[in-house]
Amino acid sequence: MRSREEVDATLQVAKLDPAELLPAAQCLNFSSDADAADCYLLQLEPELCAELEAGRSLVIRGDKDEHAVLCSEDKTYDMKIADTSNMLLFIPACETAEQLCAEKPPSVMYKQIAGFSNNYWEVRRCRPKLKKLKKLLMENPYEGPDVEKEKTLTNPKYTTDDLLDQIQASEEEIMQQLEVLKACQIEGYWRILDFDYEMKLLNHVTQLIYTESWSFSKVPLSVCLQELGPLEPKEMIEHILRSYGGQTIDEGETFFAMNEEKICRATAQMLLQNAVKFSLLEFQEVWQQSVPEGMTTTLDQLKGLALVDRSSRPETIFLLNVEDLPEDSQERFNSLFTIREKWTEADIAPYIQDLCSTKQTIGALLTRYARSSTQNGIKVYNSRRPIS
Repeated sequence: MRSREEVDATLQVAKLDPAELLPAAQCLNFSSDADAADCYLLQLEPELCAELEAGRSLVIRGDKDEHAVLCSEDKTYDMKIADTSNMLLFIPACETAEQLCAEKPPSVMYKQIAGFSNNYWEVRRCRPKLKKLKKLLMENPYEGPDVEKEKTLTNPKYTTDDLLDQIQASEEEIMQQLEVLKACQIEGYWRILDFDYEMKLLNHVTQLIYTESWSFSKVPLSVCLQELGPLEPKEMIEHILRSYGGQTIDEGETFFAMNEEKICRATAQMLLQNAVKFSLLEFQEVWQQSVPEGMTTTLDQLKGLALVDRSSRPETIFLLNVEDLPEDSQERFNSLFTIREKWTEADIAPYIQDLCSTKQTIGALLTRYARSSTQNGIKVYNSRRPIS
């Protein structure tokens, strides 16, 4: 332990003026059980510090074969180890300059170093990793009560806690994606409807709307449940109304305004799912005939779901769902450039929009992962690297 005289002598050797320093000196020594392996440093931005100070939790998520991410209640952060040439010391009782009083007489305080490290964890906001969510739920899609009775108990099912354990995303981001996937809870487990069963339910609803001569903007929930309840579970009827419509309340009664774009888009998916390619002209005719009367189909409704090939004769259209493309940016671009060598920005934008971070644009993504050129007066993009 150093005495005050030894501290003053050290200051003199270092050519430091004691008058310019606070009078209290803190002498450090390692505790007997100090170990670098016992301590980990995490560098947090103010927003995340505020989460902890407010009593909320931060959770590290990831399986053994996945790169760990840090999740707050509503955001996901990538984690990366940063090395430092300076040793970082953990001193629980150490006082900062602000805590030390300038009026105190010269003194020496002895502090123990509890741990040390040569690196720390950095966190950076990233996109949630949600592709696995659909993959898990598609292991056992819900095909209706009759088929469900025939399934064995070994078919995988997932509760909210199960998904939080396995999906690298915040709880809010997972719940938002479950809504996008039109998933619902059945007996406490999250399930995605089998697409054929989903279209069967939607057809029941649209047929009832036609039979009752209702407006698509005002479909009564109570009557739908009463009329369609004998055909399918009422929970499924209400779920399909929520998936394809927006809820409104009028004089205490619940109504749904059916979403034309969602219904037209689902109908197109049904027509395209079993065809490798479809003549564009024939498809547009069949598509318009297949949607409920009064609804109008447009190709803009199919952004991120189907791709038109205008270079073929006749022009064709085929299913290309953005939900089925890789989550990693480079892999996504590799996949897209394998499907088509050159893309216009209008064609590729729906397939890379979800890759953009908060401050990133589609143009910035294209600059990083693609090379631009002009073809017949039109700007097109192709891969920066050879595609095998």
